[in-house]
Amino acid sequence: MKAAPKDWPRISSSVVCRDAAAEIAWLCEAFGFEVRLKVEGDGGRIEHSELTYGEGLIMVSQEGAEGANAHKKWKQFMKSPQSSGGCTQAMMIFVDDADAHCAHARSKGARILEEPATHDYGPEYWADRSYGAMDPEGHWWWITQRLRDPPKR
Repeated sequence: MKAAPKDWPRISSSVVCRDAAAEIAWLCEAFGFEVRLKVEGDGGRIEHSELTYGEGLIMVSQEGAEGANAHKKWKQFMKSPQSSGGCTQAMMIFVDDADAHCAHARSKGARILEEPATHDYGPEYWADRSYGAMDPEGHWWWITQRLRDPPKR
C-alpha cells in the first residue's frame, strides 16, 4: 500500500452543515480544532475546508450543491443532521484530559449527552475516560482520553 499524501491521514471524514462557517468557528473554539484551509465562495459560503486536531483531519462542508459546487450533483445528498432528521455518524477524538475538555466544551455551548465516565474493558484490553457531546449542527462526538493501553501481546 502506498503512503497517504503528505500531511493527510490515511482516512479522514467530513461533516456537512447548514452553516459551515459557524460550525468551523465553533469546532475551533469549543473543541480545539485548527483551520488548515478554508475556501470561501460567494457570500462567505464554505466551498471546502480542512480542520486539524493533532494529526487528525476533518473536512467541514456546506449543505447543498450551490455556488462553486453546483456541478457536483452528489452534493445534493449531503445533509446536516438538522436537515436529515438526526445524526448519521459519530466522530471520536483523543484528548489529554477528557474532564477539562468537557468543561471547556460545555462552556462554549456543547450539548453534553454523556457525562465523562471511565470505561474499563478489563486487563486484557484498554481503559478510557470519555464523554459524548453534540455540536450545534447535531453531529455526535465522542471525546476520549486513554487511561490504559492493552498489554503487549
